[in-house]
Amino acid sequence: MSDLTRLTAAELADKIQKKDVSAVEVAQAHLDRIAAVDKTVNAFLYVDTERALSAARAVDEDVAAGREPASPLAGVPLALKDVFVMEGAPTTCGSKILEGWSPPYDATVTRKLLEAGVVILGKTNMDEFAMGSSTENSAFGPSRNPWDLDRIPGGSGGGSSASLAAFEAPLAIGTDTGGSIRQPGSVTGTVGVKPTYGGVSRYGLVAFSSSLDQGGPCARTVLDAALLHEVIGGHDPLDSTSIDAPVPPVVAAARDGARGDLSGMRIGIVTEFQGDGYQAGVTAAFVQAVETLKGLGAEVVEVSCPHFDYALPAYYLIAPSEASSNLARFDAMRYGLRTGDDSANSAEQVMALTREAGFGAEVKRRIMIGTYALSSGYYDAYYGQAQKVRTLITQDFEKAFESVDVLISPTTPTTAFRIGERADDPMAMYLADLCTIPANLAGTPAMSVPAGLSDEDGLPVGLQVMAPALAEPRMYKVAAAFEAARDAASGGALIHRVPELEA
Repeated sequence: MSDLTRLTAAELADKIQKKDVSAVEVAQAHLDRIAAVDKTVNAFLYVDTERALSAARAVDEDVAAGREPASPLAGVPLALKDVFVMEGAPTTCGSKILEGWSPPYDATVTRKLLEAGVVILGKTNMDEFAMGSSTENSAFGPSRNPWDLDRIPGGSGGGSSASLAAFEAPLAIGTDTGGSIRQPGSVTGTVGVKPTYGGVSRYGLVAFSSSLDQGGPCARTVLDAALLHEVIGGHDPLDSTSIDAPVPPVVAAARDGARGDLSGMRIGIVTEFQGDGYQAGVTAAFVQAVETLKGLGAEVVEVSCPHFDYALPAYYLIAPSEASSNLARFDAMRYGLRTGDDSANSAEQVMALTREAGFGAEVKRRIMIGTYALSSGYYDAYYGQAQKVRTLITQDFEKAFESVDVLISPTTPTTAFRIGERADDPMAMYLADLCTIPANLAGTPAMSVPAGLSDEDGLPVGLQVMAPALAEPRMYKVAAAFEAARDAASGGALIHRVPELEA
């Protein structure tokens, strides 16, 4: 493996600007890594070699001419979740129903990355239409966790998290509807951030649940995530839900936090996210993380958010209801898969045949749940009640943040489970997002930072840090301080080699 694939995004950007290495060399090193290991990991659905090298050459030309870099990440490679459209590149959302579709435009996130000189290596695997917690629901096969190839890398953004953990890319983009950035980050020992809802444009993000979906940065360090956050964040007039406000100064907060002083910060442990159902190794790592935060000068207290216990059932009414509406656009009439003999079948029959062939089991399950919840006579009893619970959860956050600066919890109740272990048990699968869903329902920012390894199985555990809306700098500061202390205690960053990937 090239030493270049071991460097952080910040280190790579610095070396490119100092002419220690060219952007083309960096891109080629990562493309070579993908070629060497991705048949095993299955992180990528599409690798865009030609455009990646072309983008890298453009950065090198700017460096040679002495021009200012387009951004602090110019020349750094990135893996893009296959739910963001990119002109001329296939976008499948992990579904057969979109196989072969090439979008005619760029998502705002894609455009911002290209304008920033970021080198997009390709599109990453995901649970179909972002519905899942393991990437096993992809129509193109599961991604594998580089820490243990028999285990899941999380979901729905398992391709993005696996690409980071396998050193195929130093940066990635994910989306988080109920934890699909943070949960993969937790189980792969990487950093995943869900910004405030509306903080990153959703234009060109293929919708699952429009009031919950949020794109965000994935990386191997807190600083790298912050640098990427500032590139992709900001107001977008093409997105009606976009917040018309500057991107919070998250890079400055991450640099400040790395100094290791949390004096004056008050941190709340969510009482409801402890106890039964949490793997012992996860609990032990979380307890140690709390002690680390106290050692950095933070005051840590218990905080109860009583309605968080109802977040999971509320989410699995709201998200499927919105999905049943959003996925109606896949009708075999305009783009993507088309099944059935047009001469023998009506338009309705072609739609039904196409959806039967094109949608996977989990997508069908959620469409049916959502359609039922929205149906006449059941709307108020199910969808309406779930929205009331959502309001109560938002109020829990508001009350908690009156007394603490941030909240913390384990990111997910267990470490990575084995591929196939929960495939026939949807409820067990849904519990993977138990701790992450409240932040989506409230629209508040949250992130997962590696908390170390479980003493039971040696697999990564994530620490979740949650902040009030638009208060991302608080969580970046806490996460960066914790990361620096963790690395100092362990003698280095959380790095792992899988023998099967090093042959």
